Amino acid sequence: MQNTTAIGVVLGVLSVFVGMVLKGAPISALNNPAAFLIIIGGTVACLFTGHTMEQMKRMPTLIKMAFKAPNTRPKAELLKLFIELSQIARREGILALENKVNEIEDPFFKTGLNMVIDGMDPEFVSDVLDAELEVMEQRHREGAAMFIQGGTYAPTLGVLGAVIGLVAALGNLNDIEKLGHSIAAAFIATLLGIYTGYVIWLPFANKLKMLSTVEVAEKRMIIEGVLSLQAGDSPTAIEAKLMVFIPQNERDLLKADKERE
Repeated sequence: MQNTTAIGVVLGVLSVFVGMVLKGAPISALNNPAAFLIIIGGTVACLFTGHTMEQMKRMPTLIKMAFKAPNTRPKAELLKLFIELSQIARREGILALENKVNEIEDPFFKTGLNMVIDGMDPEFVSDVLDAELEVMEQRHREGAAMFIQGGTYAPTLGVLGAVIGLVAALGNLNDIEKLGHSIAAAFIATLLGIYTGYVIWLPFANKLKMLSTVEVAEKRMIIEGVLSLQAGDSPTAIEAKLMVFIPQNERDLLKADKERE
């Protein structure tokens, strides 16, 4: 997956700068430390107030995640791996999968496969994996919620910054030139609030939710595959079960590859 977050952020910045030039607004007007302090500092302060320190410490990691491609493997590749594992299990027994566990990097996948190899009850394996998935989803929701709240606070703080700026502008009523500059500076806070809220915070939240959806889909596919291995399903049956997790266009490519083989 391409780094669409970086593309979006760059396009957002360029749009504002180019738009200001086209509208005849001076770029120098953005040199307003007070507006940045009110919007950026105020938003971060609100997030600290509404969240725990542990949650706030995760924010830099979440920002990095938004700029990275999902840490998942292609579903077609995962399907082929499960077919291979089922072939080994039917030919040599479920214990033979021990040799393949060390080749798997995903801790979730490795945990499920180890439980199957250890002969644990299928219902227990399903409960453990479902619980782990639920905890992961909750953690993802909390991360996205921080950015959603940031997107809610920033525009409101922009209005607050504009009010503060207008209060300052009222002190320059005798000087029309200073008054004009003060009013323009006041609305920079509104610009920053709306920009950061709707171009940074909320899109980041949406990206995190999208990444979570992709990862959850992969984990559900893994759960289904692990339980199918434990049930002793044939490679054909496992392929049919897991194919539902693969988009139609990728299914067509898989079928074409199979026909060529």
